Amino acid sequence: MSRQDFLEAQERVFRRYGVNSESRLVAVPSIAGHAHVIVTGEGPPVFMVIGGGIVAGTWAPLMAELTGYTLHAVDLPGQGLTDPTRLAVGNFRTAAVSFLEQVMDGLDLETAPFVGQSTGGTWSTWMALDRPERVSAISYVACPAAILGTSAPFPLRLGTIPWINRLVRRLDPPSTKQVERLGKMAGEPLSDKPELRDLMLEYQRLPGTDASLLEMHRALVRLRGPQPATEMTESQIARVATPVQFIWGENDPFGPPSVGVRAVEVMPAAELHVVPGGHAPWFGHPEGVGAIVRPFLAKHTTGVHT
Repeated sequence: MSRQDFLEAQERVFRRYGVNSESRLVAVPSIAGHAHVIVTGEGPPVFMVIGGGIVAGTWAPLMAELTGYTLHAVDLPGQGLTDPTRLAVGNFRTAAVSFLEQVMDGLDLETAPFVGQSTGGTWSTWMALDRPERVSAISYVACPAAILGTSAPFPLRLGTIPWINRLVRRLDPPSTKQVERLGKMAGEPLSDKPELRDLMLEYQRLPGTDASLLEMHRALVRLRGPQPATEMTESQIARVATPVQFIWGENDPFGPPSVGVRAVEVMPAAELHVVPGGHAPWFGHPEGVGAIVRPFLAKHTTGVHT
């Protein structure tokens, strides 16, 4: 399968949700390559950071609800059409912050509110801690990866063992049914969302995706739980001064809403909203998620697109 197949599947997703968008490649020195960024809308900038194992185009249902902003949605390194880089445990946070900062520089964004999902939420947090002037607020849509002891479901942790990962890929290669099983594992059925399902399938078929995803997962988690070096602890999130909101799927298999309750108790300016769904709750409930994100962005959007 090819880049063109992926782009065509992405375009079908945006047509389905009525989003007019363009794909940009932004030079990122830290990965010695380019980041793929989807840009849509008009107005103050918003920076959207998707997780690993998923691509920026899947934000489309939520993008359709966030009118009045210029949305910039980036694929993480080695995911979608973004070039890969080394993401080992020892350099994971440094690599994440450098990547996001350089993407923002390439887009001429001085500061913006972030919308982050899963690993994208964790990377957004590290940006808020290490480059607070670049992040005016964070909307976490789904459990951020490795927050307060949370981890990936067991099958994904098992897949961080390289030989098991290779065996699974050989016995169960990317297919429509395989993607639908992954969706169910994440608490987000895809059988009734064929455009999103097909985009995820073409993403998995891109050359190099599996190796990059394995490296990212190994930097975050191990078989027995989160990597201590990358776990977001209570003392770390307590230092996040920027306003944040958590939009937590009530059936998120990566961490229950009770984790969000704990996070809000220790963060200086945080709020929690529990919504139907799993680890990508805007898939099935874009209107409800959008209704929570919109007023938050309106309150905390201070940057301008230079």
